Amino acid sequence: MEMTAAVLYEPNEPLVIETLELDDPKDGEVLVRIVAAGVCYSDYHVMKGEWTMPLPMVLGHEGAGVVEKVGAGVTRVKPGDHVILNFRPNCGHCHYCVVGRPVLCDGIETPRFFMYDGTVRLHRNGQDVHHMTRTACFAEYAVVPEAGAVPVRSDMPLDRACLVGCSVMTGVGAVTNTARVAPGSNVVVIGCGGVGLNAVQGAVLAGADRIIAVDLLDNKLEYAREFGATDVVNAGNGDAVARVVEMTGGGVDYAFEVIGNPRTIEQAYGMCRPGGTVVVVGMAPETDTFEVNALSLPRTERALLGSWYGSARPWVDLPKLADLYMNGRLKIDEMISRTYRLEEINTAYDALAAGEVARSVIVFD
Repeated sequence: MEMTAAVLYEPNEPLVIETLELDDPKDGEVLVRIVAAGVCYSDYHVMKGEWTMPLPMVLGHEGAGVVEKVGAGVTRVKPGDHVILNFRPNCGHCHYCVVGRPVLCDGIETPRFFMYDGTVRLHRNGQDVHHMTRTACFAEYAVVPEAGAVPVRSDMPLDRACLVGCSVMTGVGAVTNTARVAPGSNVVVIGCGGVGLNAVQGAVLAGADRIIAVDLLDNKLEYAREFGATDVVNAGNGDAVARVVEMTGGGVDYAFEVIGNPRTIEQAYGMCRPGGTVVVVGMAPETDTFEVNALSLPRTERALLGSWYGSARPWVDLPKLADLYMNGRLKIDEMISRTYRLEEINTAYDALAAGEVARSVIVFD
């Protein structure tokens, strides 16, 4: 079939809106009509050449839609199902899948810009086009593995559900799954974009006492207050580390870095009290490194953790987050600053880069 998609041909060049050929789903695959897709910074890393992936590629990993067709052997979804796309589809049988850590799945040998069999379903004039994270949802339709299409309740608005597929899961999950924040704890969140705001509301759900939001932009700090931050710190006005340590009488119990910057990771470490936990959520460029004093780790017993996709168990957590939203316990409406059509996607990324939005959504219907 033919459909319209946004294609990246070269780093630091605009996405190109054009017609591609999309193959039917093969065994174990699902065709999804995309209804909405989130504008996430992870795609922007690829666009800027900070992450190395084969091009051309259809980007987009934060999506939701309706199942149109299924391939042979598919049993967990059917045509008509409303689904959130899971950009970490897993094999279900490797060590990590069996022990309940499916985002770390290593049971599929092919890279994550191909389908499981090592081929693609996207083409233009005979040229193969790659799928970002086996999702490629900056397009009218996507073929994904069965494990990459998680059914959710049909009354969940799909232009909200798409954000559950990345920013909500990543932010809330970092707090509830990775760190397992204890009720009554003090928390700092550095970076108040879409994922950071979800870390803030994850801390609210976890019962944290004091939730400090740190950013350079006052508009993002105001978003953070709306999502439950009890205090805000503009890092452009003085020493943010010293300020947070002073506010908390020695540092926070949990520090979440949600930018992906060596400097802010080091700041998160400095804001954390002895015996506390630092969680790196932000996705940095591939070549970046950061430093901590080696002796400080044993002397302070700080824990330093990474959180990938909120340590998600997608088939459990994504429907649960949809329920929390529908029950009024999770803010998603307030996160959406703007909506765009697919042909406006480069404008949407300009707004993201300028820090103008909490989250934007590409809508197809």
